[in-house]
Formats: sequence, C-alpha cells, structure tokens
Amino acid sequence: MAYSFTFAPPSPEDLQAGTLGKHLREFNYRTVGEYPQAQPVRLDVRDLDGRLVAGIRSYVFLYWLQTDVLWVAQEHRGQGLGARLLGMAEAQGKALGARNAKLETFEWQARSFYLKQGYAEYARIDDYVQGQYLALMRKPLG
Repeated sequence: MAYSFTFAPPSPEDLQAGTLGKHLREFNYRTVGEYPQAQPVRLDVRDLDGRLVAGIRSYVFLYWLQTDVLWVAQEHRGQGLGARLLGMAEAQGKALGARNAKLETFEWQARSFYLKQGYAEYARIDDYVQGQYLALMRKPLG
C-alpha cells in the first residue's frame, strides 16, 4: 500500500486549536481516563518601580506541578523570594489538583536550594552541557 504524506510546519489554525495535543489526549484517555488540560501557574515579583525581580513559570499536567523557570535577580537572592514563590506555586498547584511537583536544574544553578525546599533528586544526566549534570528532582505535595 502506497502512502503520500506532506511534512510541514503546523498551520496557524492547528496551533491555535491545539489539534495535535487533542489527538494525544484522546489516545491517553483510553488508558488513564480524562484529565484536565495543562493549567498554568505563573507569578512575578516586582519592585516599587515595577521592575521584574523574580518570577516562576510552572504548570499542572497529569496531577504534577512542573516548574520550568524559577528566577530571582542576583541582588535579591538570599531574601526568601525564591522559597516564597516556590511555596506559592506549589499551593496553587495543589489547588489545581497536583499531587507532586517536579523540575530540572543544572548542578551550577539551584540544586541545593531545591533540596532545602524538600525536593529530592531522582535522576541526573551527566555531562549534559560542558561537563555539568542536569538534576531531575521531585517532591510530594501531600
């Protein structure tokens, strides 16, 4: 049987509608049942002049809070902003149904910070970039 396919970037309409993700969710539902779409958890910290000094970008998907970015400006580190942001994101994640949290961090970034916040390293990828490892971390939100 001969097939004819076209390989191309998705159309703007498919991107807007999330067509590919809808197909994958329909497939997944057959195994794990229906679940909500990814739900964003985003918080910023601004100074009195409105400048961004810290922020977190996370989302809840399949009952996990996934943190992609947690950043605090160098001059504001050590003041508890990161811990407060992470705690607030975890609380929002729990409210959205997350039972656990996960994230990735490079060894030169914030591994020790996350350990202090109750995260445990469950895997690492050695020599991910320039001899540095990537730590995969998780925490129960119960």
